[in-house]
Amino acid sequence: MDPARSRARGALPRPCNVLVLLNPRAGTGKALQQFQRFVQPLLADAEVSFKLMVTERQNHARELVQAEELGRWDALVIMSGDGLIHEVVNGLMDRPDWETAIQKPLCSLPGGSGNALAASVNHYAGYEQVTNEDLLTNCTLLLCRRLLEPMNLLSLHAASGIRLFSVLSLAWGMVADVDVESERYRCLGEKRFTVGTFFRLVNLRTYRGQLAYLPIGSAVSSKTPTSPVLLQGGPVDSYLVPLEEPVPSHWTVVPEQDFVLVLALLHTHMSSKMFTAPMGRCAAGVMHLFYVRAGVSRTMLLRLFLAMENGKHMECDCPYLVYVPVVAFRLECEGRGVFSVDGELLITEAVQGQVQPDYLWMVSSGREPSTTESQQEPPSQKPS
Repeated sequence: MDPARSRARGALPRPCNVLVLLNPRAGTGKALQQFQRFVQPLLADAEVSFKLMVTERQNHARELVQAEELGRWDALVIMSGDGLIHEVVNGLMDRPDWETAIQKPLCSLPGGSGNALAASVNHYAGYEQVTNEDLLTNCTLLLCRRLLEPMNLLSLHAASGIRLFSVLSLAWGMVADVDVESERYRCLGEKRFTVGTFFRLVNLRTYRGQLAYLPIGSAVSSKTPTSPVLLQGGPVDSYLVPLEEPVPSHWTVVPEQDFVLVLALLHTHMSSKMFTAPMGRCAAGVMHLFYVRAGVSRTMLLRLFLAMENGKHMECDCPYLVYVPVVAFRLECEGRGVFSVDGELLITEAVQGQVQPDYLWMVSSGREPSTTESQQEPPSQKPS
């Protein structure tokens, strides 16, 4: 069952009651002050009552939503960077009642460094690309308007047996290294990514691995669940076969094995100033896949990075940059490099993922998902 599809297009009630989870250490450490100054007055005017819970450590939000009585709340509001909503979604999927829990509407308020999901929602609502307090105000106004729309969810499996869910992206190579290495510059806010990118450009690396993907239009469900754990909780990923088996013959295997970066992205933005997917929001069940092959020059990478702020990087005619819309992928790494999932570190090992279409509800502009917003229509799921 796709939870979001089982629910009619809707809106939060008026008045409504929400649980706010806020990370006071996110970004420059001003999230709590920003909530009190910019968010609270708008919520009061819009008859949105709230309970504020301030997180105290990593995975605290995950623990809180695992134990929370969700029926008390009309929505869960997450104010932080993208890592906190990652915790919340995985906490909901950890619950015994995950099929019901994941239907609880979510709202992303930017309070961290990257704020990619909030920037994407801002874009879907038709607002201009903005940052900081302007982005926070726009996202709060969307919450006050109460409209909901379904969003895709990326289901990931690692060779160690870990299963987790992503609301935004999986990155490997340069993007992941910048995510991890720029943590030391957290006090700079979003500028930490610019500093980290220039450092990595100076010390440019290549990363070796095997990338394969299932493009739109080639999807045929596997007859074998990925592992027995899928039968115990979480949706079945019917396009995936076990990691110890080769990918099916109808998948595309990238012949090159040396990369600068690989990025699987569910939304349009990688931060509030990085319009990474100007081709638009994905249709249900589809994600953006980008990769840059080894051999690209530092100068070209710098051009791509600078052009990305306005979504013009695809116009640079870089022969090393490849984009394809896909429904599933597999990445098997050799040697160095880390994975970054929604900005959070994951150990380097073979990983594969499939998009679960329209699987969760987000406060947004309230539009129904439209395949016209994607370059191609998604495949229809065939029964296994």
